Amino acid sequence: VCLFFLAANVLEEDSMEQDIESPVTFHQPKLPKQAREDLPKNINKECAKRKIQRYVRKDGKCNVHHGNVRETYRYLTDIFTTLVDLKWRFNLLIFVMVYTVTWLFFGMIWWLIAYMRGDMDHIGDSTWTPCVSNLNGFVSAFLFSIETETTIGYGYRVITDKCPEGIILLLVQSVLGSIVNAFMVGCMFVKISQPKKRAETLVFSTNAVISMRDGKLCLMFRVGDLRNSHIVEASIRAKLIKSKQTKEGEFIPLNQTDINVGYYTGDDRLFLVSPLIISHEINQQSPFWEISKAQLPKEELEIVVILEGMVEATGMTCQARSSYITSEILWGYRFTPVLTLEDGFYEVDYNSFHETYETNTPVYSAKELAEMASRAELPLTWSVSSKLDQHAELETEEEEKNQEDQNERNGDVANLENESKV
Repeated sequence: VCLFFLAANVLEEDSMEQDIESPVTFHQPKLPKQAREDLPKNINKECAKRKIQRYVRKDGKCNVHHGNVRETYRYLTDIFTTLVDLKWRFNLLIFVMVYTVTWLFFGMIWWLIAYMRGDMDHIGDSTWTPCVSNLNGFVSAFLFSIETETTIGYGYRVITDKCPEGIILLLVQSVLGSIVNAFMVGCMFVKISQPKKRAETLVFSTNAVISMRDGKLCLMFRVGDLRNSHIVEASIRAKLIKSKQTKEGEFIPLNQTDINVGYYTGDDRLFLVSPLIISHEINQQSPFWEISKAQLPKEELEIVVILEGMVEATGMTCQARSSYITSEILWGYRFTPVLTLEDGFYEVDYNSFHETYETNTPVYSAKELAEMASRAELPLTWSVSSKLDQHAELETEEEEKNQEDQNERNGDVANLENESKV
């Protein structure tokens, strides 16, 4: 829509130029004054409403869908992970279907064995030894299959020693039943105890802020843990997601650039007992080096933060993620303190976890601030050197004057001697 209106404006300007240059004029339909005034505003509003597509959502889920995957057999090679990654409704459906199909399958085999041996024709015959006692139909065979696989053993239907094929089937069903139990129960246990559920109690601040800290411009965000059980070996890292074009003309969509949050100083290793403010110093190595307050809303970028660590209760590694787009980065703000000292303990007020307050922050970029600081130091250097030069010039001038005075005095003395001789 924006391109359409821009093209219309260009055509209108071209037609106006033709009207000026040529005597023949082309009258175009005039719009009402209000429509003419509102048209550029509507265009700007529609362009401004364009939202940045997130790469990682606020809840940590990646906003990426894999399409045209032809090698689907790879999912079956890792069937355990595939089942764990399924949604709960599909996982429960598969759980029920696997057990039901195995019970029906082996129940059918038990009924076929009884039918082929003629046990169905000798029901109630005390002289006949069946393969399975008290098995008189498919329903009873299905119940016996459930008892065998689940090792319930009610004692009413039992296998006899006169049926070798039944004994072999009993061994096969017992082994396969144990494998199915281990696989399905293990899958359900892993799905219940997934560490990403622990990551839901790791919270990130709604906004990131940019302000001065220790005389340096810094980008900051806050992280916290809602549980009393801590995250062991917690570490934090951040990535800048922004499309770029190389010097050779190659366009790289969603290029990932590392944002240093204390890797070289060890500040990225967290002791996450209370909420912490993670700081990124904007220096020459920072991707925000040339971004000012006025330029920040024009940037199409996203900051992805990743918190990793081991769950203290289970020892499993969990990862929590969040992201910040340009509209969620506040320039000239700081986070409200949440930690207070009470009687014998520290208390964290999570009602103020996301709150910020405004502070005096220059609107210039870190590069401009560095240049301004360097220019502020130069006049001082020039004044010192100029004063030294002026002092040296004064000394030379004084020496020259002294020399001239001495010469004049010598000349006067010589004249007096000549006059006395005369």
